[in-house]
Amino acid sequence: MKLLPTTIVGSYPQPEWLIDRARLAGRFPPRVRARELWRIAPELLQEAQDDATILAIKAQEDAGIDIITDGEMRRESYSNRFATALDGVDIDNPGSALDRSGHPNPVPRVTGKIRRRHAVEVDDVIFLRRHTKRQIKISVPGPFTMAQQAQIDYYGGSRELAAMDYAIAVNAEIRDLFSAGADVVQIDEPYMQARPDEARAWGQRALNQALEGVDGVTAVHICFGYAAIIHTRPSGYSFLPELQDCTCSQISIETAQSNLDCSVLTALSGKTIMLGVIDLSDMQVETPATVAARIRRALPFVKAENVVVCTDCGMKYLPRDVAAAKMLAMVEGAHIVRRELAGQ
Repeated sequence: MKLLPTTIVGSYPQPEWLIDRARLAGRFPPRVRARELWRIAPELLQEAQDDATILAIKAQEDAGIDIITDGEMRRESYSNRFATALDGVDIDNPGSALDRSGHPNPVPRVTGKIRRRHAVEVDDVIFLRRHTKRQIKISVPGPFTMAQQAQIDYYGGSRELAAMDYAIAVNAEIRDLFSAGADVVQIDEPYMQARPDEARAWGQRALNQALEGVDGVTAVHICFGYAAIIHTRPSGYSFLPELQDCTCSQISIETAQSNLDCSVLTALSGKTIMLGVIDLSDMQVETPATVAARIRRALPFVKAENVVVCTDCGMKYLPRDVAAAKMLAMVEGAHIVRRELAGQ
């Protein structure tokens, strides 16, 4: 892999013909199924999602992205497709839980022991592998985040106990995703930033359980929430140095919108950093020079060979033309810094 390879966190904007983007943008990411968002009849939906995935792959390749995702074209949100496919979850009678902004949302209701009954995303990896020759990455929701996005009526109401069984389900999924051809598997754990006390108490243990015995490049994504929905950014993470003890290979963080003090990266020595350098709150497209400056800010604190250049978070809520232009700027900005480092 070349120096400063590029990727996106996971999601790419779904086409307007596939999903009702206005309805999608007008709500928090759904935790239960939200089939009303799809514009395509159920019997034609898979074919439409296949076509949208091919478009997302091509957009990334056209921009020059090195590690390709499926754009999460088949998902209503980053977490609900996997979380609602598990045994022990009543999706027909949702519960309620507070989202990271403090508002109640309909969520899966855990009424029995959580088990993975079948692989959920393996076909997505096989499809992605079939349609690109580049390295590929797929994401799964993390056990801590899924436990926060559920009403726990089983396990004596304990999120911690639920998270440990979520972790077993995620672990089985990750193993199957690597077997299907994934080069990188990313676990999305945004609620570790949102609920740091619980993350310290037991969340990291659940995360490591999800990674136990896994042979492959794994990443953990934490963030401040979708910029389209969570508008206020703190200046720093409430949970980040603790991930030094995570058994993952890579840690995905955002630095652009928050203007993060990158000195915090010194606490993550030995980890590869997926460095978020694209601000998803700003519809103006960064110049390559701006992207290059954001990359340079991190290099005093992490070796360039341990940096993957990335978007701050998922691009799901951006207009497609803006997303495409931002990816291109990111690739060109990485190229600027790569040239500089080669000339040293």
